[in-house]
Amino acid sequence: MDALPAWPKGKKLVHLDLKGAPPRIDYLHKLIGLFSGLGVDGILVEYEDMFPYEGELKVLQSTQHSPYSREEVLSIQEVAKSQGLEVIPLVQTFGHMEFVLKHKSLWGLREVGHCLGTLNPHREEGVRLVEEMLRQVVELHPGSTSLHIGADEVYLLGEGEESRRWLSTPGRTVQQLFLSHVTRVAKGVREAWPNLNMIMWDDMLRGMDHDTLKGSGLVGLVQLMLWDYNPTLDVKNTVYLLERYSGAGLSELWAASAFKGSTNVHTCVTSTQRHVDNHLQWLQVAAALPEGIHMLGIALTGWQRYDHLSVLCELLPLALPSLASSLQTLTHGDCVFNPKSVCLSVPCPSSTTGDSVLFPGRRLAELVVELTAILQSEELRHFEDNMFVRGWFTPYHRQRKIVSPLIAHQLQSQAMTLLALVEQRVAMVKKEMVRLYPASTAQEWVEQHVSPVVAPLQRVLEDTRASLLEMVPQNVSASMVGQ
Repeated sequence: MDALPAWPKGKKLVHLDLKGAPPRIDYLHKLIGLFSGLGVDGILVEYEDMFPYEGELKVLQSTQHSPYSREEVLSIQEVAKSQGLEVIPLVQTFGHMEFVLKHKSLWGLREVGHCLGTLNPHREEGVRLVEEMLRQVVELHPGSTSLHIGADEVYLLGEGEESRRWLSTPGRTVQQLFLSHVTRVAKGVREAWPNLNMIMWDDMLRGMDHDTLKGSGLVGLVQLMLWDYNPTLDVKNTVYLLERYSGAGLSELWAASAFKGSTNVHTCVTSTQRHVDNHLQWLQVAAALPEGIHMLGIALTGWQRYDHLSVLCELLPLALPSLASSLQTLTHGDCVFNPKSVCLSVPCPSSTTGDSVLFPGRRLAELVVELTAILQSEELRHFEDNMFVRGWFTPYHRQRKIVSPLIAHQLQSQAMTLLALVEQRVAMVKKEMVRLYPASTAQEWVEQHVSPVVAPLQRVLEDTRASLLEMVPQNVSASMVGQ
C-alpha cells in the first residue's frame, strides 16, 4: 500500500490524562522534552483531581495521590514553553464529572442519583461550581490561549426529575437541554476571557440536524474536536460529520485520535499497530475532505482511565512507542518503524528509515511487558483448569477432605513456583515504577492487574496446605506444608 498524504498543516497535540497514574513532576518534565523532540506542538492537559483547587473546591483534590502544587503546575507550563509547546488545560463542565460529584456534599448536583458523571444543568450552584473550577484553572495558566471545556458523554441527560419537568413543555428536547448548559458555560468563558479559544468534544452534537447546529449558539464560540479512536474508523461517515459541522457554521474543527487507553479498559501493554491503524484512517479522512474545510489540528489522546472510577489503562512508558509511531504516520503517511519493537525504542517522526531513540521510562515498560507475559501465560491464567486440579482437586474434593496428598503436594509445588516468579517480577516492577510515579500508583496497579490473576493460584495453594494438614501424618505434613 502506497503512503497516504501527510497530515495537513495544523497543530499536533498530545493529551495528558492525569486522573490516574500521575507522573512525578521530574518525569513529566522529561516527557515534555520527548514530546518536543517528536515534533509535537502542544499538550492538552486533563488534570481532574490532580489540580490544586483552593477554597471551597479543595474537596476536589485527590486523596489517593498528592495533587500537583501550584508551583508544579506552573513548572509544567515553563518547561513546555522552553520546548516551544503550548499548554491547553481541559476542564470537564457537564459529563465525566465523577471526580466532582462523587463527594457527598455535592451529591445533590447530579442529574440522577446513580450517575456520578453528569451534572444537573438546572441547579445554579452547579453552574457556579463549574465557573469557579474554570476560573481557578485558567488563572493558573496565564500563558494559555486555548481552553478545552469537555462536554462529552453526558450520560442520562434528561432523566433527572428537574429535566423531566423542563422537557414536559412542548417543543423542548434533550438536545436543547444540552445546548442550553454548554452555551451558557461557553458564553461565560468568553465574557471572562474574550481572547481565549474554546474547544469542546463533538459527540453530543452528532445526532443534531443542520438547523439545530446552526441555531445552537455555539457558532463562532467554540471549536469542535471530533474524536474517533477506532482502527477501523468509518472514513465516509467521519467526512460527512465534518462537512455537516462546517456547513452549519461550526467551521473551526479538530480531530482526536488515540495513542493509548482505547483498546480495553484493563489493557496493560499498548498495541502500537492498533493505534497506527487509527491514524492511517484519519489520514484517509484528511485526504477525502473537500476544499474549504480547514482542520486546526489533531489531538493524540492518551487515556489513563476510561473514567474516574475505572482501573488504570496502559501506563505512559508502555505507550511512548505507539505515540512516536503514530506521529511518524501522520508526518510521512505511513509508519516504517516495526510496531513489534514496543519497548526498546521510539521512532523519530522525522526519520524515513526507521531510526530510533531510547525513551524515558523504557526500563519500566520492559518490566511490565515481561510481567504481563507471565500473567497471561496459559500455565498461570488457566492453572485451575489443569488436569490435576480438574481431576483430583475440585471443590468437591476440597470440601470433603478426600484429596490425594501426592497430587496436593504436586499442585502446591507448582503454585509456589509460579507465585514466587510473579512476586519477584512484581517487586522489580514496583521498584522501577515508584521512580516515575507515586507509590500509591504502584500499589493500585498491582492490585488491579496482578492480584486478580494470581488470586485463584493463591486459593489453590491455601487449600493444598489445608488438605495436607488433614490427610498426612503431622510430622510429614509439617515438612511438606513448609516448603
